[in-house]
Amino acid sequence: MSKYWSDFVGGLEPYIPGEQPANTHLTKLNTNENPYPPSPAVMQAMNAAVNEDLRLYPPSNADQLKQTIAGYFQLTPSQVFVGNGSDEVLAHVFNGLFRQAQPILYPDISYSFYPVYCGLYDIEFSKVPLADDYSLDLGGYRRANGGIIFPNPNAPTGRLLGLEAIEALLQDNMDSVVVVDEAYIDFAAAGSSAVSLIDQYDNLLVVQTMSKSRSLAGMRIGYAMGSTVLIEGLERIKNSFNSYPLGHVQLAAAVASFNDPDYFESMREQVIASREWLVEELERLGFEVLPSAANFVLAQHSEFGGLDLTQSLRDKNIIIRHFNKPRLSEFLRITIGTPLQNKQLIDALGEIVN
Repeated sequence: MSKYWSDFVGGLEPYIPGEQPANTHLTKLNTNENPYPPSPAVMQAMNAAVNEDLRLYPPSNADQLKQTIAGYFQLTPSQVFVGNGSDEVLAHVFNGLFRQAQPILYPDISYSFYPVYCGLYDIEFSKVPLADDYSLDLGGYRRANGGIIFPNPNAPTGRLLGLEAIEALLQDNMDSVVVVDEAYIDFAAAGSSAVSLIDQYDNLLVVQTMSKSRSLAGMRIGYAMGSTVLIEGLERIKNSFNSYPLGHVQLAAAVASFNDPDYFESMREQVIASREWLVEELERLGFEVLPSAANFVLAQHSEFGGLDLTQSLRDKNIIIRHFNKPRLSEFLRITIGTPLQNKQLIDALGEIVN
């Protein structure tokens, strides 16, 4: 611990992201990136935005992007917040909405950035165990709390919570903010997003990202949608931290992506079809695969350990994600790749398990 650090820094346990290897010859199925490129319209918009205006600050309020998102989801711009990736949006959520007298609640198997934010902002929390089938056990959220957050579909399990269950959770917690982290929702069935509940529940905040389904992980664009009072709170935090979270090129890319729904839908359908194929092939090889509504699957084999399989795949130049944590250590989390990448994975696993 350095003498130059603030006192709390030494006690932080930072988030550990998935590996981004320098070896480009690896089949990379470890960080839930989209295997397909951004829309050609997005590339054109980004190229057009690289001009002399880069000497100017971008619009701090991102009005055009907020209007575009609001129109897409049938909301008003005052119900939309944007930030530098959904991780920054979530950081503002924790800082601005979750620093309460009661501990916040989230699943024990969930996005591993949540406890990091709690440590950063000195937020008390309580983890609610998932059910035996790795679904959310809603009974654990019926108690006093300072807020609730969970990914839907959950990560890294991929399991989806239906809208009726989310609405029941909102009704049981009307005095708390309920945040639904929908990083992977576009890979679920149409109509699964909790955005449709926003106008009915002032305590609901929905967070989404353009990193997954819109192939823009490298651009860092995230957004939140909810009641105007929640959004105003996030804006106050943002403008006390960084008034310009999104640059000209990011804003141009985001608007263009929402304005090209045909490409988005085509890529989304390809990923979903590949997921279904991959699940069938994994089960044929003897894997148990949790039901997934995301662009990844969580699978385990009864005869081979998760760490051993991970290393064996690495030896064959394929990387997936392994979590050395309780209830997860025997699983592989596999990102859905292109058909070629998925076949390389299945061929390699076939050689290993047979």
